[in-house]
Amino acid sequence: MKVAHIRWPHEKARRERLRRQRWPRLLLLDEGTPPPNEVDELEDWIRLPADDVDVSARSEQLIVRCRRHLGITPALDGGVLRVGTEWVSLSPLEARLTAILLDRMGAVISRDALVRAGWPAGTNARNTLDVHLVRLRRRLAAVGLSIHTVRSRGYLLEVSAFCEQEV
Repeated sequence: MKVAHIRWPHEKARRERLRRQRWPRLLLLDEGTPPPNEVDELEDWIRLPADDVDVSARSEQLIVRCRRHLGITPALDGGVLRVGTEWVSLSPLEARLTAILLDRMGAVISRDALVRAGWPAGTNARNTLDVHLVRLRRRLAAVGLSIHTVRSRGYLLEVSAFCEQEV
């Protein structure tokens, strides 16, 4: 999920377009520029110059608020994963892998934890998880979820149905 960074007040028209699309927006205000009179639950602002860490923190909070506001809460019921009005049927193995990713959605899950969840009795093949994650990525993309590889650490599940297009 992406947050649109908008220069305020220079990009007023873009802000309004993204507001109508219910897109999360972070307004970047030049020093001395007053903030807008109204901001909604999918909008925040920060004054420039701003530290990259602060901009990232504000953007992350907007993503959390966007998910909450839009009611995007994936739910796994047996072998059916529902996200909003969309759903996909999962195999028992895919459901076990998805369950651990959903339990810690937005957090990195180690390869070892996924292997233990998918194959409680163990597996000998190193690439077994990789093969199944390729398939699971395709299935979850259909309901707006993405599995990202976090190099040397593991995998992260996040909602991607909103804010996919270029802003």
